[in-house]
Amino acid sequence: MPVRKSKQRPVVLSIAGFDPSSGAGITADIKTMAAHKCYGISCITALTVQSTRGVKSVEPVEGRVITETLEELANDLEIAAIKIGILGSAEAARAVAAFLKRHAFRHVVLDPILKSSSGADLLEKDAMPVLKDRLLAFASVITPNIAEAELLTGMPVKHADDMESAALRLHQMGAHNVIITGGHLDPPVDMVSLDPGKRTTFITGEKIVTRSSHGTGCAYSTSLACNLAMGKKLVDAARAAKKYVESALKNPPVVGKGIGPIL
Repeated sequence: MPVRKSKQRPVVLSIAGFDPSSGAGITADIKTMAAHKCYGISCITALTVQSTRGVKSVEPVEGRVITETLEELANDLEIAAIKIGILGSAEAARAVAAFLKRHAFRHVVLDPILKSSSGADLLEKDAMPVLKDRLLAFASVITPNIAEAELLTGMPVKHADDMESAALRLHQMGAHNVIITGGHLDPPVDMVSLDPGKRTTFITGEKIVTRSSHGTGCAYSTSLACNLAMGKKLVDAARAAKKYVESALKNPPVVGKGIGPIL
């Protein structure tokens, strides 16, 4: 009897931190990849002590371990898309940047996570220049929320009208395509900026009030990477990712004593 071949699923790599409560980071990314019928693989950049009540501490992984992990995965698997989340340290950021320089990946989604929702720093200060000067140029698209866009550009981003100016500044800093997410705005609106500020698209969503909102940025950027891996154009992938997060916000698991996860 002939062996039946299963349909090949796109392989999506998450380079991010480990959240033991599975609300964000690697474990949340894997759940999102599975929901999109992609095959998820991962490289941990930092271990965290956290729960739904917040982040207590962050312990970066050695750059050597990150490099060896990434190279082993790249040599074994055909990676369709990469999502980069928490980097933690300058050493980790340099290792990831060097990896991206050695390989030509078509879809690299950089979610520049700088702080947790509880206010804890998730990127060491000396890592910010590495992120700005090296990683921005290797990403095919970056997905900062409005607070992260402010920290990256030094510009106020309080309203949808501010997004275009911030995106233009990010393009000038080396970013190719920019999506600034405004999930905290009312109504929530994201802006997609293509071709260094020449084409912009606003995507308006539905305001959903819930105490379970931990991991929205991780879910969005990973969904975006999955949709790109499956062949969608960037604007269409951004719309699909927004719908995915909205659906998750409407039906979250009820767990924990703090800000619950969406997945």
